[in-house]
Amino acid sequence: MRMYQWIVTSIIVLLSSNSFAEPKSKITVKVMIVSMFGPEGEVWRSHRVLDRLTVVPGLLPADSAVHCGRDGVCQVTTGMGYANAAASISALIYSRQFDLQKTYWLIAGVAGINPARGTLGTAAWAHYLVDFGLQWELDKRDAPAAWPSGYLGINTMSPAEKPQLIYGTEVFKLNDELVNRAFSLSESVKLTDSPSAQKARAVYGYAPANAAPAVVQCDTLSSDTWFSGTHLTERADVWASELTDHHAVACTSQQEDNATFAVLMRAAGEHLVDTNRVAVLRTGSDFDRAPPGGSDASTLLNYQSAGGFEPAVMNLYLAGNTLVQEIARHWSAWRRGVPPR
Repeated sequence: MRMYQWIVTSIIVLLSSNSFAEPKSKITVKVMIVSMFGPEGEVWRSHRVLDRLTVVPGLLPADSAVHCGRDGVCQVTTGMGYANAAASISALIYSRQFDLQKTYWLIAGVAGINPARGTLGTAAWAHYLVDFGLQWELDKRDAPAAWPSGYLGINTMSPAEKPQLIYGTEVFKLNDELVNRAFSLSESVKLTDSPSAQKARAVYGYAPANAAPAVVQCDTLSSDTWFSGTHLTERADVWASELTDHHAVACTSQQEDNATFAVLMRAAGEHLVDTNRVAVLRTGSDFDRAPPGGSDASTLLNYQSAGGFEPAVMNLYLAGNTLVQEIARHWSAWRRGVPPR
């Protein structure tokens, strides 16, 4: 009995010790830039002074620190895919090393892009985040012949039927006021391009696919599966529209954003973050479907040679930094929320 009491007492003492207590002084963050992998983070670190490193247990082993500047701007790299994104953002928030209650979040990464909505290097601010993965799927060869694909909403009877949103993470709507302000700050920015990207887009023969990259507003699709090709992407376009009662116009596809926002939403329920302060910027690094007469398989398999990656990474900074800089420089106005114009 004495041994049992000693063990219980020891556990209580341990749990109340400083090793489990919140840090005495938290780092106040004005803007948290969320990158998914190395090059997306490096473009910020090479153009902004982010030399204050805070190691956070649970982040990527290869990139386990949050990089901050003296101006309250920080950057974190989550790792690619839903699992990495959710694990890293959870680790960041619940480390309690940062005061994030008034933080603006800029989720900024490269993506596949619909050539009917943008081109290689296009920078797209999203109003809607739509999960493409939360569906039933049949191999097209096993589906009814009249179906355009093997995808349909869970617990529905056909691809044309809108499902009930039972997961709670199928669709997220961002703060229009913030998204519109981000767009207005960046729409006149001259984005970078490359000769190889110009060559790759020329074969599309129609705008905006064959035009120079620009800053736009259109929505993004999330899926752990990197989907590509005319039939799948057409289904994705319809899915985004269907789930949002025809409000969303999908233009980019990526592997993290709904997972990242789901973590932020739960943290907001604990008053740790404010999801009205989240912006999502995705830049086109590769086309999600082939040009007229082209091969969808070739477009996917040779995406790295299209030349869109380098401009897409740089344009994350060029377009995104306009919002970051505005918030950091005018924090007294932005601290209370998106200020009136």
